Order: sequence, then C-alpha cells, then structure tokens
Amino acid sequence: MTFFSQLLFHADKSFLRRLFVIALPITLQSMMFSSRSLVDVLMLGQLGEAEIAAVGVAARATFVTTIMLLGVTTGGALLTAQYWGAGNHVGVRQSTSLTWMISMVFATLTVAMFVLFPEAIMRLATTSEEVIRLGADYLVISSVSMLAVACVASMAVGLRAMHQPGLSTFFSGIGILSNIVLNWVLIFGKFGFPAMGIKGAAIATVISGAIEVTCLFSFLWARKHLIAFGLEDIHASLTWEKITRFLKLSLPTTFNFLAWAGGLFAYHAIMGQTGVQGLAALSVMTPVESIALAMMIGSSNAAAVLVGNQLGAKNFDSVYYQAWATVILNVLISMFVAGVLLLTSQPILNAFSALTDDTRKLAEQFMVILAVGVVLRSVPMMAIVGVLRAGGDVKYCLYQDLFAQWVISIPLAAYAATQLGFEPQWIYLLFLTEEVVKWGLSLRRIVSKKWMRNLIED
Repeated sequence: MTFFSQLLFHADKSFLRRLFVIALPITLQSMMFSSRSLVDVLMLGQLGEAEIAAVGVAARATFVTTIMLLGVTTGGALLTAQYWGAGNHVGVRQSTSLTWMISMVFATLTVAMFVLFPEAIMRLATTSEEVIRLGADYLVISSVSMLAVACVASMAVGLRAMHQPGLSTFFSGIGILSNIVLNWVLIFGKFGFPAMGIKGAAIATVISGAIEVTCLFSFLWARKHLIAFGLEDIHASLTWEKITRFLKLSLPTTFNFLAWAGGLFAYHAIMGQTGVQGLAALSVMTPVESIALAMMIGSSNAAAVLVGNQLGAKNFDSVYYQAWATVILNVLISMFVAGVLLLTSQPILNAFSALTDDTRKLAEQFMVILAVGVVLRSVPMMAIVGVLRAGGDVKYCLYQDLFAQWVISIPLAAYAATQLGFEPQWIYLLFLTEEVVKWGLSLRRIVSKKWMRNLIED
C-alpha cells in the first residue's frame, strides 16, 4: 500500500471522530484560559496604555509559570494515557494523585518567587517605573492563582486520558464567567466596591480560580469519579520507582516548557527595548494569539491522548500513519484560523479603545504577522505536543526547542533590536524564525520512528 492509502486506512472516520470529540473540549478550555488574560487587557485597556503594558508583562510572567506547571503534569499525562490504553484503572488514579502532589509543590515555589521579587521580575522586561509599579501590584496578588492552576491542570490530564475532557472544560467555563463578573466589579468599582484598577483584576483572578477548583473537586469526589484519589492512592504512588519514572518524563518537559515560555518573556523584554508602544502592541497580541492557537492546541493535545493510547496498547503499525494524519490536519486548521484572524483584525483592535493612533497602526501590522505565525506554528505544535511527547521523546523536544529559540531566534531578534535599531514590526517577525527551524527538525524526527515507545513497560 502507498503512504496515502495507509494514511486513509489507519486515520479513518472513527479515528478522526475520536480526535475531534477530545479536541473540542480542550479547544474550548484553552480559549477560556486565554480569555482570562484577554478580559484583563480589554478592561484595563479602557484605563490607559501603561495598564495594558503592565498587565501584558505581568501576565506573560505568570504564563511562564503556568506553562512550567503544565510541563510538570505532562509526565502524568503520558503515563495516564498509556495506563488507560492498557485498561489499568488503578494506574490511572494513582498517576493522577502523583501528578497533583508534585504540581502543587512546584506551584508553591512559584508563588513564593512572585511574592518576594515582583519588581525585579518586571524590570526584566521594561524600564518604565509606572509599568513596573502597576505590574508588581498585579503579580503579588495574582500569583496565588498558580495553586488553582496546579489543581485544575493535574485533574485535567487524567480526564483527557479517559476521553472526558468536557468535565474540566465545563468547570473552566464557571471560572471564566466568574472572572469576567469579578473583573467588572473590582476594576471599575461596582455594587459599592471601590475601583481598584489593576489590583482588582488580580484579586478577580485569584477568586475565580478558587471557585473553579472548589466546583471541580466537589463534583469529582461527590460522584466518586475514577480519578478522585484517596489517601491510599497517594500512599501507593509515593514510591521511589514511581516518582523517579514520573520525574524522568516530567523534568525534561518541565525544563522544556520553562525554557520555551521563558523565551516568550524574553521576546517581551526585547520588544520593551523599542519603547512602551511596541510593548503595548505586543501585550494586545499575546491573548489574541493564545485564542487563535486554541484549535491547534486542542487537536495537538487530543492527538497526544490517542497516540499515547495506541502506544500503550502496542498498536505501532497504526500509530505512525495516524501521527502524520494529525500533522496534516493541524496545517489545514491553521490556514482556516489565519484567514479568520485577518478578516476580524479590525473589530478585534477596535475593542482596545485606549490605544493611540500610532500604537493602533503598529498593532495592525502585528496582526498580519500573527496570521503568518499561526500557520508556521501548526507543524511544530502537533509534532512536539501531539506526537513526539506521547512516546516519551521529551529530551529531543527539549534540545530542539532550546536550539531553535535560544540559539537562533532570541539572539537574532535581540541583535536586531539593540544593535541594528529595527522597528517593532520587524522584531516581531524575527520572533517566528524559531518555528521555521522546528519544521525541519520535527518532521525529520517523526520519520525516524524513534519516538514510538511503550512507556508503562519501558
């Protein structure tokens, strides 16, 4: 059989239907997660460009730690998906409990860092004292929400592995709705509350996170769900062998995610060298970009579940062609999203009423570059998040990201900003060079088949 006939045979309607069933709730959850920072930027954007820049930098800093926590939970996601594929329900529950414990330890460390060094973190990206002051106020309060992120993320990976991502998505919906209402009340001072501005946005983030966690955990334990672990599961999972196996998968991915997200913060710092206008425009792009990538994030995470299930069940013949099908599908999705982004760019930017005319023009150029970036990110995202990591190929993903971002893209953009005096739109375009590098490296690795491993036996 030819490659394409194999592709059609293994990636049949049943496979695609399962992919979309898992991907849709993850997509919605990703959009809702991204909309939290978008709501903050939109509402604070009514106050001024300093507030937009401050919350943009602060939100990017908390995003770095959020991504780190997602990296920590990846070890649990890989193991849980393969346990579920092998029909080991006890393994699913114990893996979830171990994921929750380790992620909470990391979350506590990040809260301490933000509370102790908020201004130092802000100074990494800007020299504006007003932006630093506003952003530090936001960081100290909103950092507590990292504990909620750890709780939700650790349970979400268990639900995804069981093909039940809709549950965590539903409760994320409760969280985002409460965040919108609380933002409106606390930022602008409604119902007798004082108008707290950026501090109000931070408080709303913490309270809405607490509401989401309380509702999710109450539901799972009241229903005695499979992943509603108990003390005996925690005790059983706390063995040196299980912790070591978990950390061998999680730590490279955690460092990988941390280095990648740290690179995104570095991009903010580089853009900060061009002035507050460039930083404000980039702060507008950040949540828009996150929502634009939501469909690809959903399909990539869904592919990771299905590929992990197949590897756990040792269906090696099918999984190779199904992996290629998901890569092609992500490219098609990215083209659709890029088109929508271009068509809706003006209404999106109209929502940011505090932008000056010059910053608005710059943001319009950024939107065009963002549309190109969405397509460029399609292949690396699916290859890394959806395929390679499902087989535990975490070290290769780490080395690839470090090379593409920290050796190629960041030095190139930094040199252009500080030495050549490039304008912000060209700096933003240079940020995409890492994706071009990843195309070749990712596709080559998929072809090699070295990522096709059964983790629960290895």
